[in-house]
Amino acid sequence: MSSPREIVLLGSTGSIGTQAIDIVRRNPDRFRVVALGAGGGNVGQLAAQALELGVEVVGVAKASAAQDLQLAFYAEAAKRDYPAGGFRIPKIVAGPSAMTELAEWPCDIVLNGVVGSLGLAPTLAALRAGRTLALANKESLVAGGPVVRAAIRRPGQIVPVDSEHSALAQCLRGGSRAEVRRLILTASGGPFRGRRRDELTGVTPEQALAHPTWNMGPVVTINCANLVNKALEVIETHELFDVPYDDIEVTVHPQSVIHSMVEFVDGSTLAQASPPDMRLPIALALGWPDRVPEAASAVDWTTAHSWQFDPLDEAAFPAVRLAKQAGTVGRCRPAIYNAANEECVAAFLAGRLPFLGIVDTLERVLEAAPDFAEPGNVEEVLAAESWARAHAQEIIAKAVEGA
Repeated sequence: MSSPREIVLLGSTGSIGTQAIDIVRRNPDRFRVVALGAGGGNVGQLAAQALELGVEVVGVAKASAAQDLQLAFYAEAAKRDYPAGGFRIPKIVAGPSAMTELAEWPCDIVLNGVVGSLGLAPTLAALRAGRTLALANKESLVAGGPVVRAAIRRPGQIVPVDSEHSALAQCLRGGSRAEVRRLILTASGGPFRGRRRDELTGVTPEQALAHPTWNMGPVVTINCANLVNKALEVIETHELFDVPYDDIEVTVHPQSVIHSMVEFVDGSTLAQASPPDMRLPIALALGWPDRVPEAASAVDWTTAHSWQFDPLDEAAFPAVRLAKQAGTVGRCRPAIYNAANEECVAAFLAGRLPFLGIVDTLERVLEAAPDFAEPGNVEEVLAAESWARAHAQEIIAKAVEGA
């Protein structure tokens, strides 16, 4: 039997990270975590993970959390009744470059579950170091697509973790690239599926955070409510699979059992189906191209099922159309889209912007965007994002003043 694959896990205390650890815990013969990284907001959980897994190094993006993490190790060791001097504290790296340093650590796979644009630098570091990258940080490809593509060292170096892109990767095994007609992403529709635009005017943050299927962080949940998350996934799909935007479609599937589909030129369509459980795409990314037995439950075919598919209402949910336009233009427009959206979501959650104002403001920011060049490095991506954030804040401030 071959030795376990060694994994660097970034974002270990988040949803993706904790589920990845569950997979590793149940498959010690296949996987071994050698490094953990997190923001630093939950050093107790990070210390517990590190001691359980016996990792070599732990990183925190928040430099001031390093001392707290060291103390958390001693507290966790005492909780486990470790004798004094009877355990080894892993190496600790801290600060803004900690995740990048971990991404270059010797390993087989880097799982990037960092949230937001902070995940771009570790993505590039992992690729340039020749690591296989299990990518759960969609902002890497949305904001820095051209930069990420340039950093890829070999075909198949990036393995997607998002359930939709994992589904597409699986379905694409069913035919050659020349046989693919289009890719179809499924969307749950969120809590406001079926509503017209005029029925979304009074939506509150509490209502938008009540997703019917998935349990996620607040930003991603709001993005699902107005389909911005699906819009970002369309850009990611284009970057991952090099398929034109005109050949990427979205259909609303509220049961979230079909995770995406590939339509071929002969008229056949392959779909990947499984109950909504992120452990399946995470396990597949870690084991790619092999499957991990019992990663998650399968569909129960002994019971009746009704699966529904509806066309996307672009009048009520224009986010996907805007993303396709931004992606087609390029020149940092996807990065602008993502950064402006983050500012708008924060304003909505703070009660400073109405629900419909998120995508409306996003459209105004894109319309006003200067003619940036196609990004060649992280600094150019960050410059475009900085402009987008400032302009979005300006529009939001004027809207608040005029309210």
